Amino acid sequence: MDPGFDNVPEVVGWMSSMVDRGDRASQESHRLFLARRTALEMLRDRGYSVPESELARTLPEFRAWWAKNPEFERLAFSTARASDHSDKVQILFCPHETVRIATIKEIYDQIEGENLSRLILILNGKMMPRAKESMKEKFTFKVDIFQVKQLLVNITKHVLKPKHEVLSAEEKAKLLKKYSVEDSQLPRMLENDAVARYYGLGKGTVIKVTYDSELTGNHVTYRCIF
Repeated sequence: MDPGFDNVPEVVGWMSSMVDRGDRASQESHRLFLARRTALEMLRDRGYSVPESELARTLPEFRAWWAKNPEFERLAFSTARASDHSDKVQILFCPHETVRIATIKEIYDQIEGENLSRLILILNGKMMPRAKESMKEKFTFKVDIFQVKQLLVNITKHVLKPKHEVLSAEEKAKLLKKYSVEDSQLPRMLENDAVARYYGLGKGTVIKVTYDSELTGNHVTYRCIF
């Protein structure tokens, strides 16, 4: 399944139904509110510092804040990892309907000198293939790309989604030693899997997956990103 759900219309339609049916401005503010909140939860779950006041902001509070100056630049958010302040990340919302090479240059110029370790780029439209290639050439750090519609709901909160826990390097080593296996022998998870993308995981990372429901029973398995 495509991690962005772009090829699953019924899922996209279900997520879109989460947005209220007011006027266009009302719908847009609701979409941006949901996407930004999910992005901030994603940063928190990756170990970055996110103020509780940002996570607790309600839709009416967001709309009151947004209506005063509805500029996409205001949606940006920067923070650092709680355990390592040199590990900096930034969220940027891109308002362009089509992201071209010129757009990538604008973004690069905007964040140059910020000493980022990672960038999360949230698009309101499609990215052209040449722009994607340009991005790989310009940025020396990891850039995660999401569409606004992909962040309308936090997939890790779904009642049918098992619990995922990212193992530290030490925990991974203990697991492999305990079962006398190589990480390549563990069940696999694609790097572009929706959960892997949510946590920003790279190849070789091991995840502990805990199932606990009437349908799946109660059991634990491990998966390695590849």
